[in-house]
Amino acid sequence: MFGQILTVVSGMVDPDREDDLAAAYRRVLAGVIPDGLLASALLRGEGHQWQIATLWRDRDALDAMLDAMRASADVPAAPQVFRAVGTEPTLTVFEVTNGMLRT
Repeated sequence: MFGQILTVVSGMVDPDREDDLAAAYRRVLAGVIPDGLLASALLRGEGHQWQIATLWRDRDALDAMLDAMRASADVPAAPQVFRAVGTEPTLTVFEVTNGMLRT
């Protein structure tokens, strides 16, 4: 588990656009999933706060996805989901230092 990376893309979403946000996230999941992406979830918090939390195998996997996006001039999927509903998201990157995963 050590070496995994968790990215959290978050933003405030207008309540009238929440269904659109969920639909945009479902479209991402139906597309091509980058190598090294282990898990992803769309999370709704209080006060219209939303997040997409994504677990990556390691920093190299995240960097490879970002390099591919830069080369194609595409925007990574999670920010696109938020921008599709008029929200400019923030990104936070965490290194997993300890944890437990049940399967």
